[in-house]
Amino acid sequence: QVQLVESGGGLVQAGGSLRLSCAASGLTFSTSTMGWFRQAPGKEREYVAAIIWSGYTQYADFVKGRFTISRDNKKNTVYLQMNSLKPEDTAVYYCNTARYTPGSAYPYTPGSAYWGQGTQVTVSS
Repeated sequence: QVQLVESGGGLVQAGGSLRLSCAASGLTFSTSTMGWFRQAPGKEREYVAAIIWSGYTQYADFVKGRFTISRDNKKNTVYLQMNSLKPEDTAVYYCNTARYTPGSAYPYTPGSAYWGQGTQVTVSS
């Protein structure tokens, strides 16, 4: 069974930084495309970033140049470094496997039905 445990969220002022972590188990992590998604209050969950097994990364336009996704295959962990945070980045952040879906609203969509508890990121103005 896939298990995903996110951590690293918190309260930060606009312009600040946070580093999120997601520890994964129950999957072949080293060959899995991993992604970060987020859900703000009253909104649908949306795609943030993805990283494939080779290290290639892709980002939603609204985080390009500010967020960096990375992975450590030895630790089965994926990270999201978030810099220059904005109040509109406030959301619960989740990781999941990611499936490439060209032609859809987002280039990557969640790859499994398993979700962790997420980690809350709150950015104050």
